[in-house]
Amino acid sequence: MTALGLPDTIQACLFDLDGVVTRTAVVHAAAWKETFDAFLRGHDGQRPFDAVADYDEYVDGRPRADGVRAFLDSRGIHLPEGTPDDPPDAPTVHGLGNRKNELLLEKIRTQGVEAYDGTLRYLEAVRAQGLRTAIVSSSANCRDVLRSIGAEHFFDVRIDGVVAAERGLPGKPHPDTFLAAARDLGVEPAAAAVFEDALAGMDAGRAGRFGYVVGVDRVGQTDALYAHGADTVVKDLAELGGKE
Repeated sequence: MTALGLPDTIQACLFDLDGVVTRTAVVHAAAWKETFDAFLRGHDGQRPFDAVADYDEYVDGRPRADGVRAFLDSRGIHLPEGTPDDPPDAPTVHGLGNRKNELLLEKIRTQGVEAYDGTLRYLEAVRAQGLRTAIVSSSANCRDVLRSIGAEHFFDVRIDGVVAAERGLPGKPHPDTFLAAARDLGVEPAAAAVFEDALAGMDAGRAGRFGYVVGVDRVGQTDALYAHGADTVVKDLAELGGKE
């Protein structure tokens, strides 16, 4: 293992955004809960959205529409797909997703975005060692969030919700967005490490046969991260090393 805590065959690092670089996973969970709870009140007998269990299982790391479908399927509820430009009050998959995004942006504007200092230090060390880097996120707001914390310069490549839509890439748990990042960086998957906090991200790392998959446990799900394909699990990337 290198000083970065990675196999010496690793040439590139692929980082998820929410929960790995930024402290926005809890904001996402709150926006999903507000969205789904308001919707579920119109369906008798439905319990509220669980911002931990339901979030981890059905929506964390997935593109918005996929998260809506997965959660509603778990409750036996089916909605028309609608279109990506549906208004946030439309009773459609995309309408619910757009409502969640509207709430998320409002929470980000009022609460701000924080970065994990350990991740920023690790990114500095990774760059200093000459490894290439990519941000891989299902968020369509990825670039704005990176700019808000002054971290856009850390990444050679960005594969986010906008780029995935443009290229027709399915989101996590499919490995396609990570594979696209590795391809854009000019490395084989076996020479790339994936850094993820979501179970869907672990599944993507395993399915893509990446050289190393690092699970970042912010919420006490170490066992689940290992079960979904992590090679190692840390609570903060500072644990991997990389100190000057």
